[in-house]
Amino acid sequence: MKEELKNIIEKLENNNQNEIINLMTNVYTDEENEKIASQIERINLEKVMDLYENASNIPFIDQSKIEHIGYTDLSSLNEEDFRSLKTAGEEIIKSGKYAVITMAGGQGTRLGHKGPKGTFKIDTVNGEKYLFEVIIDSLNKAKEKYGVVIPWYVMTSDDNNEQTVSFLEEHNYFGYDKDKVNFFKQGNLPMVKLDGNMVVDSNKLIKEASDGNGGIYSHLKIDGMLDKMKADGIEWVFVGGVDNILLRIVDPIMVGLTVKENNLIASKTVAKRNPEEKAGVFCKLDGKPKVIEYTELPKTMAEQVDENGKLVYGDINILSHLLNIKAIEKLADIDLPYHTAFKKSNYLDENGNLVEVSEPNAYKFESYIFDGFSYFDEMSILRVKREEEFAPIKNASGPDSPETAVNLYDEYNKKYNM
Repeated sequence: MKEELKNIIEKLENNNQNEIINLMTNVYTDEENEKIASQIERINLEKVMDLYENASNIPFIDQSKIEHIGYTDLSSLNEEDFRSLKTAGEEIIKSGKYAVITMAGGQGTRLGHKGPKGTFKIDTVNGEKYLFEVIIDSLNKAKEKYGVVIPWYVMTSDDNNEQTVSFLEEHNYFGYDKDKVNFFKQGNLPMVKLDGNMVVDSNKLIKEASDGNGGIYSHLKIDGMLDKMKADGIEWVFVGGVDNILLRIVDPIMVGLTVKENNLIASKTVAKRNPEEKAGVFCKLDGKPKVIEYTELPKTMAEQVDENGKLVYGDINILSHLLNIKAIEKLADIDLPYHTAFKKSNYLDENGNLVEVSEPNAYKFESYIFDGFSYFDEMSILRVKREEEFAPIKNASGPDSPETAVNLYDEYNKKYNM
C-alpha cells in the first residue's frame, strides 16, 4: 500500500474505524482508495468520534433557570410607535446596509420532489411559482419600494449547490440582478452507526450529512461572504428559510425595533396555538435568550399562563431572524453545541455488501442557528400574526403542506391585493 494510504489507515485505526479499514485493505481498488482517502484527510475524525461518544447524552436543562422572555406584539403598536420604527428601519434599508440570507440546503424529498427544495413549484392566486421565485418576488418589491437592490445570499449544500445555481441561471434569476446574488455552502459531518463505525454509502465514500443551519456563521466567514458583506457596508442581515411562503424578508419594523432596543439580534415569532403544539419556543435560560424544544419544556411550564390568560412560553420559532454584522462576526468564531438525530441509513458492510435498513441505525449531528442567541444578553422579539407571516411547506400533505401554505398565501394576497 502507498505510504500516504498507510497514514490514512493509521488515522482510522486511532479512531476505531475497522469497517473502513477492511474495505480499503481487502475490497477497494487503488482508485477507490484514493477517493476515500482524500475524503478522510479533510474530516476531523477526533471531533466526529467525540460527538459519537456523547450522542446519547441528553443535555441537562435546569428548569429552575427557565424564564419568560419579553416580546413586542406588532398588532399592539400605536400609530406613533409604528411610524417611528418603520422610519428607522427604512432608513437602513434604503442606505444599502441590509442583506438577506436564504437557507436553502435541503432537498424536496419529503414533498415527493426531486431537486432542491427551492425548485418546488406551487400553484397560487398569483400563478404558478417556484419557492425561490416567491422569495425573489419579495426582493423585487423591496427594490421598487426602497430604490435599492438588496444583496441576496443563498446557503446551499454539497447535495444541491450545482442544481440550485443552474436552476436560477436557467430562469435568469427571475429578473433579479444576478450580480447581487451570492452562494455559499453549509457544512457536513459524517453519519455514525450505533457501533461507532462511520456510514459508508453505496458510492463507496463516507456518507456525510448537513451539519445543521448553525454552521451558517462559520461558513459565511470560511467562504468569504462575511468579508464581502463588510466591504459592501452591510450592517444588518435577515436570515430565513426557503419554505415559508409568507416570510417577510424585508421588514423595516423588525429592523427599527432591534435598533431602538439596542440589540444585535432579533427574531419574529407567532403565538403558540396551544400547549401541545410541537414547536420550539423562545425563553431565557440562565438569563440568556434561548429556544427550547417542546420536548424539553415541562408540561406545567408549557401550560403556564399569565394574568391575561396567554401562554407564558407561547412564542414559537418561525425561522425569521435578524442579525447585526457584529453578531455574525462574533458567532463565526464560536463552536456551537451539536444536537443528535437518529436516522435510517443504508450502508456498505466491511465486505462491501449493501445493507438496507428499515429502522434508524445512525447518528446525524447538527447545530442550530438559534443556539448562537445564547451568546448575547438580550434580543428583540417581534410577535406577528401566524396567518400573515407563517405558511411553511414541510410535508406532502396535512399540516404545513403545499395545500395549507398556499391557502394562507392566497388569503393574504387577496386581502392586501398583492
